[in-house]
Amino acid sequence: MKSKSPENTHEASLDDRITGALVGAAVGDALGGPVEGYSPDQILERHGGRVHGIVGPWNGDAWRTARPIAPYHKGDGHVTDDTLMTHALIRVYATVRDHLDAYAVADHLVPDLMTNPRWIPELEAEALPLQRLFLAEKWLVARLHYGHADPREAGTGNIVNCGAAMYMAPVGLVNAADPAAAYAEALDIAGAHQSSYGREAAGVFAAAVSAACAPGATPESVVAACLSLAKDGTREAIEKVCEVAARHSEFESALTPLRQAVAPYDTVGADYRSPSLGARRPSRLHAIEELPIALGMVLLSAGDYRRAVLGSVNYGRDCDSIATMAGAVCGALGHPVPEDWSKQVADASRLDLWEPARVLAEVTREVFARDVRRRRAHEQALSRLGVPTCSA
Repeated sequence: MKSKSPENTHEASLDDRITGALVGAAVGDALGGPVEGYSPDQILERHGGRVHGIVGPWNGDAWRTARPIAPYHKGDGHVTDDTLMTHALIRVYATVRDHLDAYAVADHLVPDLMTNPRWIPELEAEALPLQRLFLAEKWLVARLHYGHADPREAGTGNIVNCGAAMYMAPVGLVNAADPAAAYAEALDIAGAHQSSYGREAAGVFAAAVSAACAPGATPESVVAACLSLAKDGTREAIEKVCEVAARHSEFESALTPLRQAVAPYDTVGADYRSPSLGARRPSRLHAIEELPIALGMVLLSAGDYRRAVLGSVNYGRDCDSIATMAGAVCGALGHPVPEDWSKQVADASRLDLWEPARVLAEVTREVFARDVRRRRAHEQALSRLGVPTCSA
């Protein structure tokens, strides 16, 4: 498939890509939050047209008490738990300063969520991050802190959803331009949180972000990397959704066809707020909805950040996570995040969206240097065993 992306005359640096991915994920998250859980038709009616930027809460000033969103102030540029978890994982990388595994989640991520109060934009208050998390993320604390489960297996039994995938962009960035390594590391980390296709999606999303960091990467090369690694229903869902996305260049005409393409793999069902009896159970035949749709939006938009994220937002359903993933991939590809959006989200959320990127870029360089040393030590060991090496 020939790339629809415009030819780049300037190759984005690693720092540019890390910043683009993390800021892009946060902005996508904030744009999708206020319309999360609704259908494209409901969004159209509520806003008198498609969403084209940052909007207010679905229920206006009644956000504190109006169900089903209460007590969260979704909208007005507030990030959600997707970004809170992403930044928490970056803090773990900043502490460990090396590749992570499931034990790092138990040893560092869980205590951070439980003990360190932070500003929670949707609560408009300082609180423990744990108090904002959805049940599938609270599982981390229940299983690892209170249940003392083996971190590598703690995700078994949890609701199978996008909870682990939504914050795996840092894993792809630390393993920039090495999708297979990103996939393997994310699978290990996500074992503490998810199982089945929820864990698989975490690995594939990290691989997508990693592939997007490669010089000359395109939406098509990102999808190809995902398909080379994804397994079972996740692979099929990505393939079917991206086949549909390739036939569209604007999200409006693609909203219904994309939903139809992913529906056979999605367990939640047609009514997002009334999941089917088979929803979110382990299966090799199914996939989370968010990742295939995000990749489809990146593909049909040719990687353009604004178009991919707005398509994700107006798709509805779990659109904050869809826009988080699409925004991360577009940012890693080097496509700019609109400055007016990023500034408004940073101000409204009272978060420095750029400092986590600076920290992760520093850690990524340290990890790469360690990887090189480890690789050279391995080559030297094999050379002494009589295996020819090709190092200079």
